[in-house]
Amino acid sequence: MRDLDTFNVSHRHAGLRPINDVRLLDPSALDATGAAAAAEFVADGTPPNTARSYASALRYIAAWYALRYGRTFGEAPVTVAGASQFVLDHLERKTKNGLCQELPVEIDEHLVGLAAKSRPGPLKYATVAHRLAVLAKWHRLRDWDSPTDDHRFKTLLARARKAQVRRGVTVRKKTALVAESLQALLATCTDGLRGVRDRALLLMAWSGGGRRRSELVALQVGDLRVVDDCTWTYTLGATKTDTSGVRREKPLRNEAVTAIRTWLEQARIDAGPLFRRVRRGDRVGPSLTPDQVARIVQRRAKLAGLAGDWAAHSLRSGFVTEAGRQGVPLGEVMAMTEHRSIGTLLGYFQAGALLTSRATALELPQPTDLDESKSINYPKPP
Repeated sequence: MRDLDTFNVSHRHAGLRPINDVRLLDPSALDATGAAAAAEFVADGTPPNTARSYASALRYIAAWYALRYGRTFGEAPVTVAGASQFVLDHLERKTKNGLCQELPVEIDEHLVGLAAKSRPGPLKYATVAHRLAVLAKWHRLRDWDSPTDDHRFKTLLARARKAQVRRGVTVRKKTALVAESLQALLATCTDGLRGVRDRALLLMAWSGGGRRRSELVALQVGDLRVVDDCTWTYTLGATKTDTSGVRREKPLRNEAVTAIRTWLEQARIDAGPLFRRVRRGDRVGPSLTPDQVARIVQRRAKLAGLAGDWAAHSLRSGFVTEAGRQGVPLGEVMAMTEHRSIGTLLGYFQAGALLTSRATALELPQPTDLDESKSINYPKPP
């Protein structure tokens, strides 16, 4: 209490009076300048891929809303009925006449004509769920109640998901790139400087802890540090799950080190982005983009003749799956991948561990092990 009295006295005698040339602000709300500055912080701190996916989702919702209701999206909060209609319009349900959705064909075709959709027909559950999540975020940013928080809507969406699962509609994950698959991809990296780069990129992403494509393209040559001939480290900055700004070192060893050293030497790179485009005549260009990383994985998988649904995420899921196969403790895996959710990681890890589990190879008695002189009384079914 005494400290508070001291503060009050010092405050009264410090000459803290309004400055004539500075406009006083309302403490209950941001003014236009403050609101714009806050919006710029949010935009600058949002990953580009996230910003693009949010913008795409809102464009679609706005187009659908205008065609469905004849009103401008954003003038008022979307109602629970409106959010429910979005689900009914875009997810198929089972009826006595077969599968159907509520979106009129004319509106569906118009959305395709506006390039809001790539093709007519229902959307995947994951797409609908993502757009509804964006809708909820959009409402909260405006201090509006989101219709997705209503218990009636939550029940509808949960039942719609279960209905799709019962019909056999499942979420497909990208194929995990385990050790044998990785070796097959590396064996295709024989096409000059492009092959040298791809080998380095694949080994960096996989051996370095299942790095995301955004993390790979953000790496700089200066992020590398030599420990010894067989061990380097690389430094991660801000990532999808860690935006603290604290830089963390991760190890690279053996084959990955050799591949990256070879790439740097042959590409004659000593500063700037680590992974770059390779143009005709083995000319090194600017940094790779995240989409190009995905295409590299898909191209190498095709050259290797591997069946599966391959993408950049295959490197990350493959690292976790292979760690499970080789019995690496879960905590050590998370230290490398920087997963924040055990649930996200556990599916891949357990799948890998089961591949070498004794429970999957229980032995059956061989015919020679049975005493043929004795009959076997099998239990009768109830």
